Amino acid sequence: MKVIRDLKVEHFQHGRVEWIGLCTARRGVVEIVSEATVEVGTGLLGDHHATSGKSERQVTMIQQEHLAAVAAMVGRDEVRPEEVRRNLVVSGINLIALKNQTFRIGDAILEGSGHCVPCSRMSEVLGPGGYNAMRGHGGITVRVLQAGTIRVGDEVVPIVEPIEDADQPDRQKQLFS
Repeated sequence: MKVIRDLKVEHFQHGRVEWIGLCTARRGVVEIVSEATVEVGTGLLGDHHATSGKSERQVTMIQQEHLAAVAAMVGRDEVRPEEVRRNLVVSGINLIALKNQTFRIGDAILEGSGHCVPCSRMSEVLGPGGYNAMRGHGGITVRVLQAGTIRVGDEVVPIVEPIEDADQPDRQKQLFS
């Protein structure tokens, strides 16, 4: 019988990058791109969040499946990725399951660092109830552990590190908690 620790790293399938967006300035227009470079400690090159080097929110990700759920809750046919202002839209994998786990997209290695909570702007963009519609559907924030390039169509592949081979015991505890 599998224990919870094992179940937390077991995924049915890999995910897929469906969309990439960069915003060069706060409240600026989101630029849709087919690929982006991620840098360790900062995030997506050209995105305004990629500046401090200390942020847990270096890259933001949302599930494509959740965009449809949010649209239904605000009475719309669709919610476009640029409206919710996340960097990556992925499909086919539960992003919340990647919180506190490492994963690969393209040749970059990332780590889920937290929930990407909605901001008050969601009610501006999505209309009344937009903020609450996004609660629980906002995706995750991510730290960059290895620089690389991410492209639309790349797989999102969890990296499972066996506990008994851990070089850093504290890191392993965090990955599986």
